[in-house]
Amino acid sequence: MFVNHFSEEITINAIPENIFALYKDVENWKRWDPDVSSSSISGGFISGTTGKLKPTKGPETKIKIVSVEKNKSFTVQSKLFLCTMTLEHELLPVKNATRIIHQVSFKGPLAFFFGQVIGSQIRKGLPGTLWGLKQAAETNAV
Repeated sequence: MFVNHFSEEITINAIPENIFALYKDVENWKRWDPDVSSSSISGGFISGTTGKLKPTKGPETKIKIVSVEKNKSFTVQSKLFLCTMTLEHELLPVKNATRIIHQVSFKGPLAFFFGQVIGSQIRKGLPGTLWGLKQAAETNAV
């Protein structure tokens, strides 16, 4: 089974709790992520909660939070045709800052296809997403 994987990271001058608060506020991801047009979940920010995400370039997709470790990490998955897209978000404390790692992977028979079509767009936008998160975390007291 083919897996397509890439990641991007940034250091943010904020504590993990403040950054995680931005992640938990799913409806407002669009405020700091230029690639999100809208996002919502149907419950709390916990494992098993489902929702929707509409990228600025592309169709709305269903998402599911598959794991949450408060102030440390969370993972979201989206089922595509013969492929699962996984987005992992990790917060690592470093002195008075936090290193953020966003990892994206596509797994399944059509992973190569979706990795090329959707993955290339996500990969291009990931630095802007992390920069927006950095700006929001460093300028807003959460």
